[in-house]
Amino acid sequence: MPRAILAFAFLLYLLCRGAAGAAESKAAWQAGWDKIVEAAKKEGQVTVYISGYEEVLPEFQKEYPEIKVLSVTGRGSQLAQRMITERRGEKYLADVFNSGGVTTYGQLHAAKVLDPIKPALILPEVTDTSKWYQKKHHYTDPEGQYVFSYVGSATYGSVHYNTKLVDPKEFKSYWDLLKPKWKGKAPARVVRAPGPGSGNARLFYHHPDLGPSFVRKLFGEMDIQLFRDYRQGPDWLAVGKYSICFFCDVDVLKQQGLPVDTFGPKAFKEGGGLVQQFGTVTLVNKAPHPNAARVFVNWLLSRKGQIALQKTLVNSESPPDSLRIDIPKDDVPLLSRRVDGVHYIDTSKPGWQDMKPVIQIMNEELKAAGKNRE
Repeated sequence: MPRAILAFAFLLYLLCRGAAGAAESKAAWQAGWDKIVEAAKKEGQVTVYISGYEEVLPEFQKEYPEIKVLSVTGRGSQLAQRMITERRGEKYLADVFNSGGVTTYGQLHAAKVLDPIKPALILPEVTDTSKWYQKKHHYTDPEGQYVFSYVGSATYGSVHYNTKLVDPKEFKSYWDLLKPKWKGKAPARVVRAPGPGSGNARLFYHHPDLGPSFVRKLFGEMDIQLFRDYRQGPDWLAVGKYSICFFCDVDVLKQQGLPVDTFGPKAFKEGGGLVQQFGTVTLVNKAPHPNAARVFVNWLLSRKGQIALQKTLVNSESPPDSLRIDIPKDDVPLLSRRVDGVHYIDTSKPGWQDMKPVIQIMNEELKAAGKNRE
């Protein structure tokens, strides 16, 4: 037999063998997945403790009507404390916990109440890292096993301004916000508790061109007025009591036609940050419905789940930009969407979730400025 024919036959053999191997591989994961789905349907329920993103749950219910979704909602830190208290009383009720990274990593991972989520990722479209930002999965925990981050929304310090009092063209750097002319003209939300502003405070603290000195000057030299009520700062800004507001949310007021706006992409030469908002998901150990939990997590992280997330929350106070890069981004507002050409720092890095260093500096400077009562 001529060599050319032998070579062709060998190549054909290899191709067939490869195709058969691929088919076997597909059959293996599919068979395993089908068993988990069937077991989940028999369990009949998944209990999700969720903060911020509960609007996406009905979409899962439509996809898996046999698995009833029982949700427990509220602020992340309160939900975490509730779950930990329940477990102390030997009540193991939660299957999945979804919230911001400060809660899932800072409270739950530290309390050792989580199972590794990485082994529970089964769908090829979820495990394929090429479908995710920077071609990798993102985890908040140092082990890269427990706290999966699926949102990386752009932020630029969460700094807002009154359009009648501020010309945004004056600002080229974050340091311009701390010029003497703005002293006493900017309030900030207290970030001692998790919530809006935490990720941006960490952005300031960890950014190599800003750092602790920026945080010190902001809270120590700018005569900052602090507020706790989420509405207070934006209201002050809208009526012109202050010119700039740190860690506010002005979207609703802007939609109402009030003179407020937000510094956005390319406003500051230092770039921006990526915040998780409520976009981390974990598996709770000793879960009563472990198979249903796996189905929920895989659906949430799937292409369909992440598209649903962006669509259902597009008009929320914190519209998410999924870390999946194989889905449309048209529904993500420009201020939240990652933009090409802008350098971003991921504030959810392991080790960066801890707010203690930021809060310590803030407290020291506020005390020195006589404002520690806020």
